[in-house]
Amino acid sequence: MSEENEMSSFSMLPEACMSYIFSFTSPKDACIASAVSMGFKSAAESDLVWEQFLPSDYQDIIARSVSPVVYSSKKELYFHLCDSPLLLDGGKLSFRLSKSSGKKCFMLCARELSIIWADTPRYWNWKTLTESRFAEVAELLSVCWLDIHGKMQTRMLSLKTNYAAYLVFKILENSGGLYSPSKASVKLVQQSMVQVEGENNTVYLKQPPLGQGSWIEVVPSIHGRMPKERRDTWMEIELGEYFNDEGDEGDIQMQLLETELLHWKHGLIIEGIELRPKED
Repeated sequence: MSEENEMSSFSMLPEACMSYIFSFTSPKDACIASAVSMGFKSAAESDLVWEQFLPSDYQDIIARSVSPVVYSSKKELYFHLCDSPLLLDGGKLSFRLSKSSGKKCFMLCARELSIIWADTPRYWNWKTLTESRFAEVAELLSVCWLDIHGKMQTRMLSLKTNYAAYLVFKILENSGGLYSPSKASVKLVQQSMVQVEGENNTVYLKQPPLGQGSWIEVVPSIHGRMPKERRDTWMEIELGEYFNDEGDEGDIQMQLLETELLHWKHGLIIEGIELRPKED
């Protein structure tokens, strides 16, 4: 049977049957199917299909949103959650979906992170930025010891998914001391506080100016991850990754640490730490 005949035979199936089949594909496949013919469009855009692409707990997540979520179909809701991150739990947490996979992405705001000396006004300043999704960001005024922690329960994440954690930040023009290599890690910590899995990576918040005298002595060789600019104009640096298997393992602990070279640092603004699928 030719491909054309196979498509014709498929289109003769009841719409509910076609929707059921499309629900086992992917958001991308469903969008392609809806563009093939009017017969496919109705089936591929049905709530039955797009309900399967949404997280099983999406209703509970929407209920935690600080603002109402209005939608007329499950497909509209899906793309709303992809393109317009929700603020949850009083604005402490940001949530969105990965457009390609429907996997959950979260960002902890700076206030939900454990930042050493963050409540000491001479070291850190809490301020509002219009370009931030959160009410407050943390501005580094002056420290020599940088220690930032974040924590999230694995049960909140999508199952069978390899996640990466990213520190989301900005560097001010008059910044200083941020060329130093930092140690970053993403570790699984169980209730017993026993670390059962993790990695340590070298990262840079700002790329060292190679070949400029004194920095060659401080950073003799540059081996580590460098920051990248995001679509939302913030910068990010990958701290590490973790495969979330069954979602009941414990807590994911994310850390960025610079306590060795002890240069005085300033001009760093922290928005939060984001956990999203590695392929996103």
